[in-house]
Amino acid sequence: MDGLLANAEARLILLPAAAHLALVVFLYAWLTVERLRAVRAHKHRYSDLQFAGGDVDRGARVAANLRNQFEAPMLFYPLVLALWATQSATSAMVWLAWLFVAGRVLHTAVQTLTGNVPLRGAVFTVNFLALAGLWMLFLLQQLG
Repeated sequence: MDGLLANAEARLILLPAAAHLALVVFLYAWLTVERLRAVRAHKHRYSDLQFAGGDVDRGARVAANLRNQFEAPMLFYPLVLALWATQSATSAMVWLAWLFVAGRVLHTAVQTLTGNVPLRGAVFTVNFLALAGLWMLFLLQQLG
């Protein structure tokens, strides 16, 4: 079988994608709560939030992180779908996918709860390297 997961296990590559989707849903809910708090505290009116950059305090950090979830992860989803569709995911690929998602969760925590930009950069580097490794394995498998 050369490292490939059995057909029934090949769907395991979808689980990290589902976990990332759950993170995005959580961030949308959190941003909604932060915006409601800002309006109720009279830091903003609803009309202030009609354009990007209108958030304050923690809401601004959550909004920035939510935007980040549509950058590098957009390179993740097509790969997951390709691996699932071709049933070519290996255990190493599933582990790298989980490492990427864990890195996204940690990146969210650092960005939204702290102001530690160097740590955020280090965390981003780790999860981006996991994504790059996942792509490398896939391309070597398909082109090699």
